[in-house]
Amino acid sequence: MSTYREAGVDVEAGEDAVDRIRSAVASTVRPGVLGSVGGFGGLFDLAAIGHYQDPLLVSSTDGVGTKALLAAELGVYHTLGFDLVAMCVDDLVCTGAEPLFFLDYVLVGHLDPELVEQVVAGIAAACREVGAGLLGGEMAEHPGQLPAGELDLAGFCVGVVERDRLLPQRVEPGCVLVGLPSPNLRSNGFSLVRKVFADRVLTDEAWTGAGRSLGEVLLEPSVLFAPKARRLLEALDVRALAHITGGGMVPKLGRVVPDGCAAVVDRRSWEPPQVFTEVQRAGAISDDEMARVFNLGIGMVAVVPAEEASAACRLVERATVIGEVVAARADAAQRVRWA
Repeated sequence: MSTYREAGVDVEAGEDAVDRIRSAVASTVRPGVLGSVGGFGGLFDLAAIGHYQDPLLVSSTDGVGTKALLAAELGVYHTLGFDLVAMCVDDLVCTGAEPLFFLDYVLVGHLDPELVEQVVAGIAAACREVGAGLLGGEMAEHPGQLPAGELDLAGFCVGVVERDRLLPQRVEPGCVLVGLPSPNLRSNGFSLVRKVFADRVLTDEAWTGAGRSLGEVLLEPSVLFAPKARRLLEALDVRALAHITGGGMVPKLGRVVPDGCAAVVDRRSWEPPQVFTEVQRAGAISDDEMARVFNLGIGMVAVVPAEEASAACRLVERATVIGEVVAARADAAQRVRWA
């Protein structure tokens, strides 16, 4: 007689995993969250957020890509939660939204409760940092699709923004570009990174000369830009926010530049962190290809009036002016160019 466990799905392990993550999920409760983990759906009371007059809901979804393969190779999973939340919530905040709640999807080939606990603990920690409730999610065990130890992650978040504060708005010549620093690769470009370092030993500490292995450097968690962006939004006249992820500066910043304008970025205004120069050197990657794939040390760009640029740099540690918005032909094909 055949059983589900013999087919590769362990229901008891799933129940164990849910029990392990209850406290982590509970730690993310914020005003508006109703119920607890384990229900058929997550509940959120929008009326509990009473200060919005004309609210718009904003949603975003994303994953962590092939960075998850490096995590599986090293058996280190807790940093992936920060990557997952960052990829979703930092997109959402570019509309000016306040994050409200988050859900996750964890896909594994073999359900290991300890692995799931590590992943969800990271997700919960990141949700606490951005102020989002972790309403629930799904743990899926697909035997035969992924080997034991490997996983894939996806996330979904919802936020709210006042209609008249929706970004981008009023981006015009004379505005200044303020770059918010990213010290690492975050969760982008890892298919290229894995190709570049395919023959390297990830536990090789000689790579950085700082007592850390190559694997530790590559798995550093993403900076969460949403709290920094919210700080700017509350204090300044922010006209736009651009999350610099896969594809690099040109397409991402180009999304917030309107017709008749161009964003001119000075690549000499910041120094890319060492990890980018090491990836470029190891793979003999051209400057143009690096700029097309990675954030190169700037993970988010805030567009503000020129008179507020200094205040923006004071509000976010190590933020710096990296360019400006100028007038351009309305039919100009390129919205972003390098100085």
